[in-house]
Amino acid sequence: MTDANSPATDRRESGVGVPYCLATEGHFDELRGQPATNSIAACIDPTGDWAEFLSQSEARTPADLDQRAASLQRQIRDNGVTYNVYADEKGPQRPWSLDLFPLIIDARSWAHIEGGIQQRMRLLDAVMADVYGPQTFLAEGLLPPALVHGHPGYLRPMHGVKPVGGVHLHVAAFDLARGPDGNWWVVGQRCQAPSGLGYLLENRLAVSRQFPQAFQSLKVQRLAGTYRALMDSLRAISPGGANANIALLTPGPYNETYFEHAYLARYLGLSLVEGSDLVVRDAHLYLKTLRGLVPVHGLLKRVDDQYLDPLELRSDSTLGVPGLLQAIRAGNVLVANAPGSAFLESSALLGFLPALARRALGEELTLPALPTWWCGERTAMEEVLPHLAEHTIKPTYPGSSIHEGFETTVGHTQSQTALDAWAGRIVRQSEEHTVQAYLPLSQMPTWQAGTPDQPGHMVARSVLLRVFAVSDGLQSDGRPRWRILPGGLARVAGASADIASMQRGGSSADVWALTEGEVDTTTLLHSHLTPADVTQRKRLVTSRAAENLYWLGRYTERAENSIRLARLTLEALGGEDQTSAPLLQWLTKMAIANTLVLPGVPTAVQARRVFERSLIASLGSTDGATSVGYNLRALKMAGASVRERLSQEHWNVILRAEVELSASCASDLASGDYSAADALRVLKSASDHLAAITGAQTDRMTRDDGWRLLSIGRHVERLNFLAASLHRGFESRAVESEGGFEAMLALFDSTITFRAHYQQSRDIVALIDLLVLDRDNPRSLAWVAHTLRGRLAKLSGSPPGELCTLSHKVPDPDTWDLQTLCACEGDAVFPPALQVLLDGLMEAAYLVSDEISITYFTHSGDTNHSLGT
Repeated sequence: MTDANSPATDRRESGVGVPYCLATEGHFDELRGQPATNSIAACIDPTGDWAEFLSQSEARTPADLDQRAASLQRQIRDNGVTYNVYADEKGPQRPWSLDLFPLIIDARSWAHIEGGIQQRMRLLDAVMADVYGPQTFLAEGLLPPALVHGHPGYLRPMHGVKPVGGVHLHVAAFDLARGPDGNWWVVGQRCQAPSGLGYLLENRLAVSRQFPQAFQSLKVQRLAGTYRALMDSLRAISPGGANANIALLTPGPYNETYFEHAYLARYLGLSLVEGSDLVVRDAHLYLKTLRGLVPVHGLLKRVDDQYLDPLELRSDSTLGVPGLLQAIRAGNVLVANAPGSAFLESSALLGFLPALARRALGEELTLPALPTWWCGERTAMEEVLPHLAEHTIKPTYPGSSIHEGFETTVGHTQSQTALDAWAGRIVRQSEEHTVQAYLPLSQMPTWQAGTPDQPGHMVARSVLLRVFAVSDGLQSDGRPRWRILPGGLARVAGASADIASMQRGGSSADVWALTEGEVDTTTLLHSHLTPADVTQRKRLVTSRAAENLYWLGRYTERAENSIRLARLTLEALGGEDQTSAPLLQWLTKMAIANTLVLPGVPTAVQARRVFERSLIASLGSTDGATSVGYNLRALKMAGASVRERLSQEHWNVILRAEVELSASCASDLASGDYSAADALRVLKSASDHLAAITGAQTDRMTRDDGWRLLSIGRHVERLNFLAASLHRGFESRAVESEGGFEAMLALFDSTITFRAHYQQSRDIVALIDLLVLDRDNPRSLAWVAHTLRGRLAKLSGSPPGELCTLSHKVPDPDTWDLQTLCACEGDAVFPPALQVLLDGLMEAAYLVSDEISITYFTHSGDTNHSLGT
């Protein structure tokens, strides 16, 4: 008998030149649509829909499929699809794992699944209505109180609350498995904030592109109509009606499925918000934006219930909104799903649903769940304890902070000693444990990519299907209606596991649900938009997004400045002017001021090579010296917080810039190689990436208030850096030397322009004219100050041609005069008027930064944007 973790493979050639795989005996073989057998002679070729898929795939050799698998992985990588098992700001993002082949479900099987899930949705919503209403099911003994009142997911503040529209569940997911006999069974259900709706969209786009002919030929049902139904339903039921403002509530960029949140928000046209973006006033929910408070009528939440409101639930939560439950109780906001559904996710509940269906619906469940025993019932515990080896042991309250948690355990993988220990735990803590029948999962074909020594081949892997149900408005009698998304998310077990879990190294697969009728071609595009509709749909800029965009701009400019300064310093230390004391003194001051080296390092004048090695060693640092690596990482984190506003190309360049520099620096440091030439090569590559990032920000972002803050952040940073650089250059007299003069032009990125205007001149007047006054030079102080004043005025809403109060705090370039700025007494090199101007520009940069924060981010100032009114 073949081991469950070692699927057999039939190496005989198929009709398309690709060897087929055999599922393990005791499992259902999806490829052939029948129970698996170890007899290769008994079943060789796929049947039905799988046979048509392979014949239409145009894959004639393993090399063809290898090429498609590589293309698929490249698409996932380029699209930035990630899933982080343990997400933290320092951990790498893990690319989403997607198999080349889809899971194909024939029309008859899908119709059975669809009807069964519809029925279960009606039942679960009825259970929610009863548990948070009359609690008849509890009184009649159909539901044990311990599974409801004893579950941390039961929210007492929601008892007696009827949700907006009377619908408790708007989105739910059901995990299904196909048994050895080919029948589908419910394994579990997710009702709080089920994940997968975004990932399955990406799966569909990626896989269907690899097999376009097969996708059309098999009449695969489309997905867009279901998402359209969900959004129409949410708007119709919400207090705001058809023009309701709906937002997607996310825990933030450190959540393991944040990619999906951003993807869904963009696809559905929703504002992606965090708890800090929202505020409750007079039992109404509002979104904090740059233009004040905007009403929010509905939330599609991806935050677990217990974190939603720190006033009434977990007081340590920073993910929720104080007062949100009060707004829900008042009927002023729709939340999908209604808080308090977490108790439905307990595996123990599955065993009680058949009786509940007979009581609530007057029906038998058509889609059965695996036999389940809650050990809190003594008779159930005594019945199942002798048979733990044939079952699966699950926690009754998964994810609970007040109950003991443990990983799901498959009985037949445990020794007798271990099973005895489990039996003892169950007897001692019976309510904490639920036992479920073990079901060998069906196995689908997956593609194992080849190596230079071995071609790719099919491998059978165990698969679990997640099916989604979404609300579809109300029926004529006012009862809720649901729609089943035709397809879903397939989770494929890893090579050494029979449990399909992404956390355990598994992967995903697209799901093709077939139809015998017409394919629904509904899209999310609106065909009849009025001018008013277009006006209402302009993107809102939340205060949090605005702050992150502002810092995205600052860190972009800061990274670019640190790269240019590091390159200039390394070139000077190894160039013809390496003995120029004023130049080295200036570069040392600049490097320390911009933390390219740590304080205490000998100056370049004192120990040039020690200074050089310290600068190189700090390039990739993410703590201590805030050099290039630190700034690139800060740039990435700011970008991650507003990822839904960045194009995929923009985001990819940000990732590559940080990853490549970190990898190069780590490799060089590990080998003890401190080569300045290698460092310059790495900095050149980083500079190219920054040029692409700057281009994306300049030419590929909408000029809304968010972009204006990004631009203001860049100009504030540039104004301070360039003014300080010129100030230190004159102060150290570095500009008097040929090397210092050239270095100043290079730092301002103005060498080519200077040569075109002044040829080989080294005149200080020409330097001041180009770097301070030239309005055609985007690196001149006058251009930066003028642009910053205009951006501030536009952001404040000032009429065209007029400046705001904050704009006037930036020195006006129209009052600057070349003769005055160059006037100098005696042998002094640093003109007093220039010194005063540079000091004023640096002070203005700090002042503007503080005022921007107070006015638009913290809202603590006395401004028209105050959120406290």
